[in-house]
Amino acid sequence: MNAVVTRLLYEMDEKRDSCLVVIIKQQGSAPRGSGSVMLVGKAGHLAGTIGGGAVEKNSEILAAKCIEEKQSLVHEFSLSPGKKEDIGMVCGGEVTVLFQYISGTDAAWRETAETIISRYHERKDGWLVLDLDGGSPSVIDVLPPQTSGGNGCSLIGKSFSMPLNTGERAILFGAGHCGYALAPILDSVGFRVVVFDNRPEFADPERIPCADRVICGDFCRISDYIEPDPEDYIVIMTSGHAFDRIVEKQVLTDKKAYVGVIGSSKKIAAVNKQLLEEGISEDVLREVYTPIGLPIKAATPEEIAVSIAGEMIRVRANRRLGIEDHPTHQPVH
Repeated sequence: MNAVVTRLLYEMDEKRDSCLVVIIKQQGSAPRGSGSVMLVGKAGHLAGTIGGGAVEKNSEILAAKCIEEKQSLVHEFSLSPGKKEDIGMVCGGEVTVLFQYISGTDAAWRETAETIISRYHERKDGWLVLDLDGGSPSVIDVLPPQTSGGNGCSLIGKSFSMPLNTGERAILFGAGHCGYALAPILDSVGFRVVVFDNRPEFADPERIPCADRVICGDFCRISDYIEPDPEDYIVIMTSGHAFDRIVEKQVLTDKKAYVGVIGSSKKIAAVNKQLLEEGISEDVLREVYTPIGLPIKAATPEEIAVSIAGEMIRVRANRRLGIEDHPTHQPVH
């Protein structure tokens, strides 16, 4: 959503009209669910996606028409062959899409877009409320519990609300080959990346431009530089086993959304033995994802990065749905 809103502000700076395309309802099988969003300009797609394929292609055509006619509308696509409006998809479901026309000079939309960007930088979640009749949008802090629906979205009457997830923070301890490969992947899927290393040549913001922050600091004194919180996703892949243990001991003082540690089974057993001796409980160690990543036989730093990102995406998705996710790797010792 941040990329879409950033592009919207750019279009408004240029006084260009655009159309926000949002899936507001999904039934059955479909490429993307409610809350999926893209931005379309007169010349076509600008940012975001609602799933690609025929739905997205036809939506771009309808969006261009909305811009030309300066109007908003709601349209339903059937994804089953043989229906009245057959768009060539066989998923079997249906999606209802809002086409929100936005004038390049609309003050209300500019204020809303700037508010969303501000919240993103402040890590302040909320909800974007859209009027299906094309009225002014709003951003609210709290959505009434009875109105929440799938993916956190809500469709009631002529109002659609969607969550503004500002992006979970991922702190990567270690900026070597694997950390360097992992950072841009996590950034591309919506994590807010912070990289921490004790080597100046690795902890260089120009080397990892996708990161929100790049910290060069002492692994023994993490809190001097950053305060990990319970919603953070922690990845530990420093330059050595000793530093891995030192970092792990500090981040395990309270619960985190995810803690993953790279290493072989032999290394993990040795580190866990020391941590147990230093007072970290078995119950806490059982919640550490180690060996880190999905078991896809990854070998290169790039493949390892994909496996780690995949595991983190699964954990994040389950957390958003209120589903518990636990490591399935070998025992503590």
